[in-house]
Amino acid sequence: MKAAVLETYSQFVWKDVPTPKVKPGEVLVHIKFASICGTDMHIFPGDFHPRTQVPFIPGHEFGGIVAEIGEGVTGFAVGDKVAVDPIIWCGECPACQRKHYPACTKLKLLGVDLDGGFAQYISVEPHMLFKAAPNTPDEHVALVEIYGIGFHANRRAGTKAGDVLAIWGAGRVGQVILQAARTKTKGTIFIVDPLESRLEIAVKNNENVVAINPEKENPVEAIKRYTDGKGVDIAFEAVGHAHEIEGVFTPVRSCIQSLRGGGKVCVLGLGDDPSPVVFKELIWKEGQIITSRVSDGEFAEVIENLNAGNLKPDALISKVMHGSEIQKAFELLNNSPEKYLKVLLDLS
Repeated sequence: MKAAVLETYSQFVWKDVPTPKVKPGEVLVHIKFASICGTDMHIFPGDFHPRTQVPFIPGHEFGGIVAEIGEGVTGFAVGDKVAVDPIIWCGECPACQRKHYPACTKLKLLGVDLDGGFAQYISVEPHMLFKAAPNTPDEHVALVEIYGIGFHANRRAGTKAGDVLAIWGAGRVGQVILQAARTKTKGTIFIVDPLESRLEIAVKNNENVVAINPEKENPVEAIKRYTDGKGVDIAFEAVGHAHEIEGVFTPVRSCIQSLRGGGKVCVLGLGDDPSPVVFKELIWKEGQIITSRVSDGEFAEVIENLNAGNLKPDALISKVMHGSEIQKAFELLNNSPEKYLKVLLDLS
């Protein structure tokens, strides 16, 4: 089979590698499309070293069709269209014993800790597979994983009907939080980002969204103005590595300031820098800060909403490139990140 192998950091090679042998209790999947994630962009130059060891095959957002079924596997047939959940829990640590799997201390992902989906085939255990409807576009199946992140964040935050939300960051993760939230509440959703192109995607593809550019107006003041001083029920931070904007507080502190009394902040951004918090601003509101890491079985919910037409996956797809063009794809994303949300790799 062909695969995109990260031979050395910052250098992919499209090459022949052995096709996986299907072991008993596994399913061989012919991967159709894979999606490049923000994590992949950090793996590419070596930011995840020594966790990622080159050479290896990255890719943890992907889907395809069942090509072969190993001995003892039931519930799947050759030709089934499937999304692949890349997460592997240890099942033994204190978090896993409490069934809080995203907090697994030994958590591993296909495409991060093990060879992943930037290849034509992969063999996985059947519990990692979620069936999609036969008429679901293959490109959309590759996005189920990142949508799972958005639905899990809303689950962690407890988004419910009528909630008014704010989302800091209109990149890949912010967009899926927004689309997932729209399946749960019709309340106003504010989205904050300095890139007008990303704000336009959010407003164009979702109802009752108010875009705020923090380089043009203070987002906390704008939210308070729109809500008659009440604030929002939940504020999500999906920025991570934030650029300092004069006169505007950091995203986490801004989230806290935008809350109503008793509201919640849900933090997903994986920034490396400290984020100052004035806790009395949170305590006065008796607010909560929670976090959200990966997903926890939300694939089924994502697929249900895809089938119902509740999501807008095409809004996320900026470009589709053949797997052999992977080096060019990563260079495009590195050089012009403002132009792209999701770049998909055609591996079919």
